[in-house]
Amino acid sequence: MATAPSAASRIAIVTGASSGIGAATARQLAAAGYRVVLTARRKDRIEALAEEINAAGHSAAAYQLDVTDRAAVDEFATAFQTIGVLVNNAGGALGADPVATGDPADWRTMYETNVIGTLNVTQALLPKLEASGDGTVVVVSSTAGLGTYEGGAGYVAAKHGEHVLAETLRLEIVGRPVRVIEIAPGMVKTDEFALTRFGGDEAKASKVYEGVAAPLTADDVAETITWAVTRPSHVNVDLLVLRPRAQASNTKVHREL
Repeated sequence: MATAPSAASRIAIVTGASSGIGAATARQLAAAGYRVVLTARRKDRIEALAEEINAAGHSAAAYQLDVTDRAAVDEFATAFQTIGVLVNNAGGALGADPVATGDPADWRTMYETNVIGTLNVTQALLPKLEASGDGTVVVVSSTAGLGTYEGGAGYVAAKHGEHVLAETLRLEIVGRPVRVIEIAPGMVKTDEFALTRFGGDEAKASKVYEGVAAPLTADDVAETITWAVTRPSHVNVDLLVLRPRAQASNTKVHREL
């Protein structure tokens, strides 16, 4: 059974909420009783999602935000006295080139979005989470943050950084009323992740999931996030790795070809 959020901690902010895991998480947290604040760069997407959530009888607001813009993040944070949940979901992968030929610009973008973006939002909102008396930081990382694979070094390096950020933050704020939860999904099939990674090449994007009968969905991950967030306050899900049954590791996938 999900635990209903208390009045002091019922605001949940979701970054990268314009599609995929972020959008699904916003829907499920709203259904669980949170007032969700949707942030992303694509204003039209999050406004449409907020309308959908509100029309379903829940509560949502949209706020256009680039998590890599620290000044904008700090300004955004001033809108809140307290919040209950921060879901650091914004991120993504670019390219699948080997180290020898990887594009440094892609590496920099992935690091800025996945690591510095998470740092910016967490730093700006941590006082608001603590002020609620019952805050939760969620970092949506990846199994790429726990193990490497060929062609993935740039994304793997960024997700390792995000994983270590969560792990270190948990050590540093122990004793304060804020949990730090890390959810690390494996193969998740969404409309945009692989397509963005391969620069819009649909053939390459489709090949990632070729022969995999049932990769994870955005809803699978969102349900897991919502479950972790709605545990009683004394229960901290430090790290939860989530994979489809067909995926035993980052490099071992059963494909029905």
